[in-house]
Amino acid sequence: MKNIVVTSYNNRLFADYAFRFHQTYNWPFKLKVYNEDVPPARPAINFYERVPELKKFVDTHKHIKFNSYRNDGVRFAYKVFAYTDAILNADEDVTGLIGIDADSVFYKPINDMWVKKCLHKDNHMMTYLGRGKHYSECGFLYWNLKHPRTKEYARAMQNLYISDKMYKLPEQHDSFLWDHMRVKFEQKYDVKNYDIGDGQVGHVQARSVLGPIYDHTKGNRKKRGRSPEARAE
Repeated sequence: MKNIVVTSYNNRLFADYAFRFHQTYNWPFKLKVYNEDVPPARPAINFYERVPELKKFVDTHKHIKFNSYRNDGVRFAYKVFAYTDAILNADEDVTGLIGIDADSVFYKPINDMWVKKCLHKDNHMMTYLGRGKHYSECGFLYWNLKHPRTKEYARAMQNLYISDKMYKLPEQHDSFLWDHMRVKFEQKYDVKNYDIGDGQVGHVQARSVLGPIYDHTKGNRKKRGRSPEARAE
């Protein structure tokens, strides 16, 4: 197996919290960072140059008013376009792609064998943290790049934005959209996906097999750089 890790942030978010991501990153996988600022805070992929569809989407929709993060399509578009671009352009020898939020702090290193044991299934397209009827926790996602439907899934996700079809759905944040398209592929193509969540709401990542490995300091947890639910020492 060969795996890569993908994340995204701009310079402001790097200064706020993503610097901890880089200070603690101890996984042996190649890290790809997408950053829309020029120059970026660290060496990174020039996001708008690499993915002009994202720039067009942001410029077209940044003035839309919304009452909740659930309808903030622009805010979460960066993550979606980073992950999908990385999926569609991954080298042929890459087996798996991990998409992980930049507000993550790493504790224990993992390797390809750990991924194969805990995340990867040959006949599954993706691995996610399910929370029952609530939308999934998408601070961590894994894609099997050898699955025959993975690239099609990535293109379908991009098309939700490019075609504005996402605005016909009840919510526009990325967790809702990842789930929407995942379920669609499960129903249309009988695609299998691997749920490593416990079906309960809250900080599902901390309770999962990922809990001892790294901490997702989402929300107000960013200020302290550690979650109260964190299981890692």
